[in-house]
This record gives sequence, structure tokens and C-alpha cells, in this order.
Amino acid sequence: MRLSVRICLAVLALYAGAALFGEVQYRVALARDVTPAYNVVDPDARYRPPSAEHWLGTDNLGRDVGLRLVQGARIAFHVGIVTSLIAIPLGVLLGLLGGYFGGKTDSVVVWLCATVASMPGLLFILAISLVAGRGLMGIYLGIGLTTWVGTCRTIRAETMKHKDRAYVKAARVLGYSHMRIMFRHILPNVAHIILIQFSIRFPSAVSTEVFISFLGIGVQGEPSWGIMINNARLRLWQGVWWEMTFTTLAIFMLVLVFNHLADWLRDRLDPALRSAR
Repeated sequence: MRLSVRICLAVLALYAGAALFGEVQYRVALARDVTPAYNVVDPDARYRPPSAEHWLGTDNLGRDVGLRLVQGARIAFHVGIVTSLIAIPLGVLLGLLGGYFGGKTDSVVVWLCATVASMPGLLFILAISLVAGRGLMGIYLGIGLTTWVGTCRTIRAETMKHKDRAYVKAARVLGYSHMRIMFRHILPNVAHIILIQFSIRFPSAVSTEVFISFLGIGVQGEPSWGIMINNARLRLWQGVWWEMTFTTLAIFMLVLVFNHLADWLRDRLDPALRSAR
């Protein structure tokens, strides 16, 4: 394993630890029915730069930027995981059905992919978010129901290659059902694509959530990174640089780590690339 991959895994573990800590902090405050520490307003601590007391400084309401960044990581992991659990199974199921059965089934799958792909993605997500209501549920549904097309097309293409191979033909001769062939024989042979798709989709979903929250349509009452950037941009002219800087760095590092891991996974798991080496 390359050193760069080990560093990325260590950084990812740090983000995951921060998200887990943020989840515990959020749940404890919710159970006690008290204001979480990251939302406690302290007018006397407004606009404090990074110091021993507040490592990443404070914002315009005296709230600790470091604690709010941790909560932003919690929300980012929620969005990345939940939207993937919606989009990837949907894309895999439709891709398997279209690639395996072909004919009219494949035509319907291709039509669905073309229809969803032809819609402006961000506007579609915003529309679903507005219908479902502001908050994380709207973001989950908006991103999850609009980002399955790439997974579907990839799985469909791989399934079309595998359905004519010897092991699938042997399974048909043995009288196995179509569902068993698809899910017990073909799916394990295309599982590497699911892992690669997750590593690609996660940072994309996080970036989309940041943008939606920046517009004020996403998370409400919680320190999403998009909300933090929106608040921080109004105070840059006052010389309050730390909130914008640290939030941007947090997003940049998370996206960079996932993109690097996605490239590594593709090189390690893609059979075509393995055979070329």
C-alpha cells in the first residue's frame, strides 16, 4: 500500500472520528434537552481568532468554530452515507435488470436513465428538497434520487458482458432462477464497481449538500459547512478570516482524500487495469 494511500486512510479515520464525536455530542444534548456546546452563544467571545481557548477561533455569535466544524463533518458523513444507500442500490438494481434481461426491460431502464440525466441536476435536487421540506430528509431524497444514473449505466454495461459468460450459461443449464443468477452469480463479480462508485459519490454528495445549505435550502439549525461558509463570507471584509479558511480546508481535504482513494480502488479492483499492468 502506497504511503499516500495510508495518509489518506489516516485522514479519513480522523474525519470519521470527528463525525462520531459530533454524533455523540449531538445525541447527548438532544437527550438532555439542552443547547449543544457548538450552538451556545457567547457575546463576549465574538470574533476571537485562533487561541489556546478556541483553537480555530469563534464566529460572530461567539460560537466555537472547531466544534461547529466537527458537527459539519457529522452532517457530511450522514449525507454521504445515506444518499449512497439510496442511489447505489437503485442504480445497481436497475442496471442488473436492464443488462440481464435486455429487450423492453432494458429499453425502460435506458429511458429512465436518459430522462433523469437530461434534467438539470441541481434544479431537480432543489425541487425535491423543497417538496420534501427543508432539512436533511429533503437533501437525502434530493441527492439520492437524482445521482443513481452513473451507477446504473456502469452496472448495466458490466452485466451485459457477464450474462454471456460460461459461468452464467452453466447456471442457466442447472435451472437456476433469473434472480439467483443476477444476485448470487453476476452481482459478486461486479461488486468492485459498487465500492468504486461509493468512493466517487460520497464527496460529490457532500459538495452538493454544502452548496444547497449555502443557498439556505438544506440543513436548518445545525452547523453545516455550507451554512458556515455563507455566514463567514459576510465577515471577511472585517478581517475575520479563520471561519472561512478552516471550513474551506475541511471540505477540500475530505474531497481530496476520497478522490485519491477512488483512483487507488479503481487501479486495484478494475480487472482491465489489473491485466494491463
